[in-house]
Amino acid sequence: MSTPAGQAGPAGPLPADEIGALEAQEARLVLPRFTYEDAWTLGTLLVDMAREHRAPVAIDIRRGAQQLFHCALPGSSADNDAWIDRKRRVVERYGASSFLVGARFRAKGTTFEASSRLDPDRYAAHGGSFPVAVEGAGVIGSVTVSGLPQAEDHAMVVGALEMLLSSYGSGDAG
Repeated sequence: MSTPAGQAGPAGPLPADEIGALEAQEARLVLPRFTYEDAWTLGTLLVDMAREHRAPVAIDIRRGAQQLFHCALPGSSADNDAWIDRKRRVVERYGASSFLVGARFRAKGTTFEASSRLDPDRYAAHGGSFPVAVEGAGVIGSVTVSGLPQAEDHAMVVGALEMLLSSYGSGDAG
């Protein structure tokens, strides 16, 4: 399957310390709670970030099977929604970001597509989907961005989660 424009293809093998950095992101970005209001706050943070950079992305936030937030910005397409679904399924299956899952396969000298034994029409270990993890509960959902190269999709989600997490300490969220 070819990689559509706006989605980076598999990169070369990653150094182990890069995988460690991605794992550290996930360990750090555990939320104290995740309410409907928190989903709205996270979604609007992502929309604001995307608008500021004129990023042609679609954004999706879920808790379990329930979609809590979705937005498609100018320049995005239905193809981005298909990428969201495929990347989100990786988070649901592995409990880790789609970028980290892909990096782990590349670190072994292979690709997710070649070695996961999962249908590439349903699963994509490309950056942009990140687990929503809550203290004491574990992974309860996902936040996904599609429309930029995979490292940029991932970075946008991480940036928004960092802002949301820091807002809990200031009393601004929820």
